[in-house]
Amino acid sequence: MPRTLRIVHCFRSPVGGIFRHVRDLTDAQAAAGHSVGIICDSTTGGVYEDRLFDAMHDKLALGVHRTPMQRHLGLGDIAAAMRTYGLIRRLKPDILHGHGAKGGAYARLFGTLQRLAAPRPGRFYSPHGGSLHYDGRTTAGKFFFTLERMMDRLTDHIIFVSDYERRTFLGEIGEPRAHSSLVYNGLGPHEFGPVAPADDAADFLFIGMMRDLKGPDIFINALAEARARLGRPLTAVMVGAGPDRDKYQRQVERLKLCGQVRFLEPMPARHAFSLARLVVVPSRAEAMPYIVLEALAAGMPMIATAVGGIPEIFGANSSALVRPDADELAERMAFAVCDPGRFHALMPTEADLRARFGGDVMAHAIERAYFAALQTSA
Repeated sequence: MPRTLRIVHCFRSPVGGIFRHVRDLTDAQAAAGHSVGIICDSTTGGVYEDRLFDAMHDKLALGVHRTPMQRHLGLGDIAAAMRTYGLIRRLKPDILHGHGAKGGAYARLFGTLQRLAAPRPGRFYSPHGGSLHYDGRTTAGKFFFTLERMMDRLTDHIIFVSDYERRTFLGEIGEPRAHSSLVYNGLGPHEFGPVAPADDAADFLFIGMMRDLKGPDIFINALAEARARLGRPLTAVMVGAGPDRDKYQRQVERLKLCGQVRFLEPMPARHAFSLARLVVVPSRAEAMPYIVLEALAAGMPMIATAVGGIPEIFGANSSALVRPDADELAERMAFAVCDPGRFHALMPTEADLRARFGGDVMAHAIERAYFAALQTSA
C-alpha cells in the first residue's frame, strides 16, 4: 500500500462550512505529502472564494477542477455527472471523498464505476447535514433517505462531523453497512486567540450564507424585538452572500432597521469578528458549524440555536443556546447586552476547545480512516 495517496475531494458549493472543511483537510493532507485535488461547482462563490482558490493553487498537486453543478436534481445533472466522471477517471484517485449530498453521490457512484477496472478508490462520504436536514415524514425526505440507503451499499466509510449527525442517520436511514466514525471539525493553532472589537463595533454580528436555513430572518426579527424590549436602538452587521440577501434587506427596511443594520460581503471570519461585540448563530439546522468554533476560539461571546451538533460544543443545558425562535432569541440578546460579563462566562474554555476541536486531531483521524479502508479493500 502506498504511504502517500492520491486524494480527490468532491462537493458542490464552494462556500460556507463544507468549503472551509475541505480547505482545512487539503492543507493538512498536502502538508503530509499526499497528492490532493478538488472537484466542485463553478457557478457558486464569488470574488472572496476565488481568492481562496488562488491561495490553494500551488498546494494541490491534482489541481482544482470546477464544473457547473446544479443544487437540485434535474436534467442538468446528467451533463454535470458526465463531466465529473471524466475528471475522476483522469485524476485516478486512491481516495474519493464526497462532501454533502451531491458530492457524496458523485463520489460513491463514480468511485464504484472506477472499481470495475481497478481495486480503487476508497469511497468516503461526509454528509455535513445535507440530505439529513430533510424531514423523513415529507415526500422529499422519504425520497432522499431512500437514496441514502441505496448509496450506503456503495460506501466504504462515512465520516460524521457531529454525534447529532450520526444519530440522525441511524434514526432516519438505519445502521450503515459501511464503516463509520465521528470526527469533529477542527481549527488550526493560528485561529486561537482573542479578537478585539473595533471602536465602532456593532452590538451583534451575523455571519454566514444568506439563506433561510441559516436563519437571517430570525436574527432580523429578534433584533427588532430586542430593541423594543430595551427601548433603545441596537446595531448589527450581517456578513455573507446568498440567494435570499435581497429579501433580508427588504425585511430590514420593513422593520425600520435601516440605520442599525449593515450588510457586508463575505470576508475572513476573524476580520468580521472585530466588527461586533457578540456573535449570533440563528440557524434552523446545522451539522457542526465552523463559525461557532471560530468565534469561540477568537474569544467572542455568542448566542446560538440548539440545533445539530451545536449543543455538543456548549453542553446541552447552556444558557447560550436558544430555539430557532425570534422571541426567545430576542430575550437572550437583550440579556447579553445588559450583562455582557456574565454572558461571556457561559462560553467554553480555550483548553476545552483545543482538546476536542483541534485541526491536527481531525486530519489524523481521517487519514487513519483512509488507510484502513484501503487495507480492507486490498
